[in-house]
Amino acid sequence: MSLIEQIDKDYIAAFKAKDDVKKAVLRHLKTAIKNRIVELKGETLSDDEVLDLVAKQIKQRKDSIEQYNAAGRPELAEIEAVEVEALSGYMPEQLSEEEVAAAIDKAIADLGASSMQDMGKVMKAITEAYKGQVDGKVVSGLVRARLS
Repeated sequence: MSLIEQIDKDYIAAFKAKDDVKKAVLRHLKTAIKNRIVELKGETLSDDEVLDLVAKQIKQRKDSIEQYNAAGRPELAEIEAVEVEALSGYMPEQLSEEEVAAAIDKAIADLGASSMQDMGKVMKAITEAYKGQVDGKVVSGLVRARLS
């Protein structure tokens, strides 16, 4: 079953269960998927492209959480956190910090990276190899520490 089919199935289940939060989150995700299909002039999306959209939705909500907390609105940040949790179920399992560090060391060795000028190459290799399994901010910080 493709990821789009799974999202549709989960949306129907959330609708029947009257799970308003999950229903709203999946409705937004389905809209983002349909908008992307329209942009591609009707081509179907691969699971990787859908994962990119899910990751983008999660990132938007995490940014909102930071802004709500900075503005002193913890109740709104809590709602966004619940939505992030609902979306996270569609992402592959995240790598631990040790696994990310090992992957970075391997990528640096494979690419022969030695300076900050090679950071883009290393970042690209990691994000492509572990799509959806790593947080870009964490990877960026670790790569920067290794190369500087």
